[in-house]
Amino acid sequence: MPSRPSKELVALDNPHPGRDYEIRCETPELTCVCPMTGQPDYATVTISYVPGPSIVELKSLKLYLWSYRDEGAFHEDVTNRILDDLVAAISPRRMTVRTDWLVRGGIHSVVEASHP
Repeated sequence: MPSRPSKELVALDNPHPGRDYEIRCETPELTCVCPMTGQPDYATVTISYVPGPSIVELKSLKLYLWSYRDEGAFHEDVTNRILDDLVAAISPRRMTVRTDWLVRGGIHSVVEASHP
């Protein structure tokens, strides 16, 4: 498995497909670049989901999140792209992606996107 940023999300079979249970993944290491200023933005991302047929492999998730490091993107776009990519990769029953951004210009931003 690679050890550099990658947009590839690896899906694994859900070991308990007949049961609803929640998986929560959180990391304070989400970084992107503000497209307006070119300055780095930092966030804690929390991904909560009830899996369908698949779960996401955690190292691939880490490398996927690292792939945003040098991308110019708004907070709202990053949050919704993460949700869209994860939904496409693992088809969860339910999923919420929450990004909690460090203060920028005196404003604290939290963005939350959900499926369905």
